[in-house]
Amino acid sequence: MHGVNYLKTESSLIMPSYTISVKTGDQKGAGIDANVYIILHGKGLQTTKVNLDTFFKNNFDRGSIDNYTVDFDVDIPEVKRIELWHDTEGVFCNWYLDWIEVTNVESDITSLFTVMKWIKADIHYFFNNIDTCLPQDDPFQKMRLAELENMKEEYELQVKVPGLPAQVKELPEDETFSFDYQFNIGHKTTIYSEETKRLVIANGFHWKDEDDIKDMYTEVFGVPEGSKYFNDDAEFGRQRIASLNSLLISLCTAIPDKFGVTEEMVQPFLEGKTIQQAMAAKRLFIIDLAILEGCPAKSEEIVITCPFALFYFNNANHLMPIAIQLFQQKGPENPVFLPSDPVYVWMLAKMWYNLADSTYHQALTHLNFTHFMMEGICVATMRNLSQSHPVHRLLNPHFIYLISINFLGLGVLVNEGGFIDKTSNGGIEGAFHLMRKSMDFWRLDVDGTLPENLKSRGVLDQSILKDTYHMRDDALLLYDTIKSYVQKYVTIYYSEEGSMKGDCEIQNWGAEIVKSRDDGGCGMLGVPNNGQFETIDQLVVTLTAIIYTCSVGHAAASFQQYDEYGAPFSYPFIMHGAPPKDKEPIDFETVLKIIPNRAELLTLMSITKVLSEKTTKDLGNFEKQLIVDPPAIQVVEEFREDLEKVGKTIDERNQKREHPYEWLHPSEIPNAISI
Repeated sequence: MHGVNYLKTESSLIMPSYTISVKTGDQKGAGIDANVYIILHGKGLQTTKVNLDTFFKNNFDRGSIDNYTVDFDVDIPEVKRIELWHDTEGVFCNWYLDWIEVTNVESDITSLFTVMKWIKADIHYFFNNIDTCLPQDDPFQKMRLAELENMKEEYELQVKVPGLPAQVKELPEDETFSFDYQFNIGHKTTIYSEETKRLVIANGFHWKDEDDIKDMYTEVFGVPEGSKYFNDDAEFGRQRIASLNSLLISLCTAIPDKFGVTEEMVQPFLEGKTIQQAMAAKRLFIIDLAILEGCPAKSEEIVITCPFALFYFNNANHLMPIAIQLFQQKGPENPVFLPSDPVYVWMLAKMWYNLADSTYHQALTHLNFTHFMMEGICVATMRNLSQSHPVHRLLNPHFIYLISINFLGLGVLVNEGGFIDKTSNGGIEGAFHLMRKSMDFWRLDVDGTLPENLKSRGVLDQSILKDTYHMRDDALLLYDTIKSYVQKYVTIYYSEEGSMKGDCEIQNWGAEIVKSRDDGGCGMLGVPNNGQFETIDQLVVTLTAIIYTCSVGHAAASFQQYDEYGAPFSYPFIMHGAPPKDKEPIDFETVLKIIPNRAELLTLMSITKVLSEKTTKDLGNFEKQLIVDPPAIQVVEEFREDLEKVGKTIDERNQKREHPYEWLHPSEIPNAISI
């Protein structure tokens, strides 16, 4: 922070004084050397322009706060609006401005002007104090329309990969990483990459034994939680309800015809019950990964399974696997594997099941259902909702770095020769294949709305898998808290009859979200009333799903990645050879040859280590303080208080849990998909 600079206009002896604070952003290249001019506006009043630049001093450096005391020619007790521009003097003439604060010294009234954008040379920008309003209530409608037209040019929707969600065509300047954020990601990536090279050079590609794998968990990487369990059925069950992919399991009400499991096979594992009795007691559960049938692999020699798995919730309150069939069509070469099979045969069956689970997780649960789906909505928000629109201000903190991380990801991770191509059986074509298939069924009001998602799988009732389905139980607390926050916030602005129908921006936003991707929209299914919002409830369901997905949903799908993917026996993403076709015993050396080699595993560890690290502020503690309307500020404060209560409830639950679940504690959940 710089000291106070004293500036005077050209006329008058005694003039009203103002203090002006200017916060320059932390983005790379955010600072400026040019002359910056400002005019203050009040009710029917405006000052002459003042140049905020001072000689012999560096103003507006990246990340700095510059303070000025300025004498203007007009006394405006409360500044309502500022007019701002800069010229092309100096080396740097693009400026990222976070905010400006103006205080009339005599009246002691402070006005905050939130900017959060790049200020281009020789363009006059107008910012209003507490300018949150619907378009029909904006006194500067022409300017608002002009700004939206500019945003539509900067934020164009484009389907970059055929069949996938619409994304931004080119990365807008306003979406770039801050310097510190970009540096931190690059620094961590370099550290893990160098450690990978060191370990591969020192040890070669192939494994000697289990201890050889454990030696890879150096101080640089740390020990992944999944590596602490070896061929553990209870841990395999926990992965279904408290790990990365906890929204697949369904209450089993019938055994599918394709699943070759019989009463005789599973009778030893049902604690004296029949299959029907276990179903009636709501203790039998199933996962069907039929979506993976026909999924292409990187080559003809590589296999991707499309399994069924059956689970029983036993008297010890453990969800236990009792049957696995690795492909959809039952037959003599596709047996049903059981816990009573030879030890390493059963272990391989679970590993090949988890290969399918991880393939689904990375392509869909993580990338498509959070990163890519939400990017389209983010772009539609920037294109259709003015920065003064209350919904824009509500959503914007949950979009920070989303476009930028996706832009980076398509160039490094989700591309030919990238992370997924190098470290998975499906490679990039397999991932894209699954994403395309999912676009036909994923609905915002079901798959993106947690209670409806749980209800569709028969597990909304918390007496089912009681005190065991930790992800569900904690996520429901958070969903309800977010929904309450959204309900209170939206009601502030849409309390008058007809205000929602009269809001052209929110109607255009809804229309673009549901519009076909072929016609330039997002093509989102399941938006209430097909995006033609008529009631507060319809908008609340939509906004809650978006905020939940960008925060809680992504946290659940992302931050355990190193703990799971770093353990090749527990959660493999790449496997060599073919799955077992019979139950002939095998030895551990065979298992060692099937898991990823040293270079493959370490590459996977390097990337998932970065992807598992929280890099931005926790939920409710926003990087962008865009909500400045006093009634809305009160709603935000109540949201933070409610989140604190949720955190205390989860702390109390974890004290009683056999295996604490920390991943959805509000302090561990970022606001946005920023990694």
